[in-house]
Amino acid sequence: MSGADDGEQAMIKIGILGCAGRMGRALLAEVDGSSRALLSGGTVRPGASPLVHTADGRSFADSIDEDAAALFARSDVLIDFTSPKASLDHLALACSHEKPLVLGTTGFTADQQADIDDAARTIPILQAANFSLGISLLSSLVRQAARALGPEFDAEILEMHHRHKVDAPSGTALALGRAVAMGRGVDLDEMSEKLRDGQIGPRVPGRIGFATLRGGDVVGEHQVIFAGMGERLVLSHLASDRQIFARGAVHAALWLATRWQEDQTPGLFDMADVLGL
Repeated sequence: MSGADDGEQAMIKIGILGCAGRMGRALLAEVDGSSRALLSGGTVRPGASPLVHTADGRSFADSIDEDAAALFARSDVLIDFTSPKASLDHLALACSHEKPLVLGTTGFTADQQADIDDAARTIPILQAANFSLGISLLSSLVRQAARALGPEFDAEILEMHHRHKVDAPSGTALALGRAVAMGRGVDLDEMSEKLRDGQIGPRVPGRIGFATLRGGDVVGEHQVIFAGMGERLVLSHLASDRQIFARGAVHAALWLATRWQEDQTPGLFDMADVLGL
């Protein structure tokens, strides 16, 4: 067998679930340009055209259709940035085909997240609200700051996204909130404060606050503010190019597929695992 054939066999076949969306198109471009991956295809919504155009002018139609089961069958790993309902359908297919799944969908309910946690006992799932390297490092810094400063410093999380985003707070904001809660050793669900309106009274000590902004074409901006008496610590991340998320997701897919091929161990992973943080 030739060296070229060896190299081709070693490449990871990546399928994109929901490839006609904004992130889906970015993922198509990223996989197509990767030296370590092969595009095994993608899915579109029923009745949608299989012809998908990326921002840089490339067109994709081959192996793009409505058949998610067929895509699972011919892929080594799949990436999903769709909707909670669609992702749960894809999760069932991932389990039945025993294929690794990179999950970037946000907005899951507690019951839906429990289904994801349960599936991770069968297959490897890499779930992240944000796939950028900077956000992964920010989460680590936030956890350290929360642990060092304690509840004496009020924690507020501010996020802004484009006008089309449908969930709030963003999945990344919630992940940063979990980093604060983890640093303090508390439960985010018990300590979060997401709505403020009218005569709400003074701030409750120890609460983790969230503020949401929407408008224009903002890719993603996040700030974690630790406000003390006489000083504030502000940790922030600004994303100006959506391709950073696609790049991180493909990197995660390659890591997850390689890990599965080597030891067949299921589990629920995140970007900290990929980056060794």
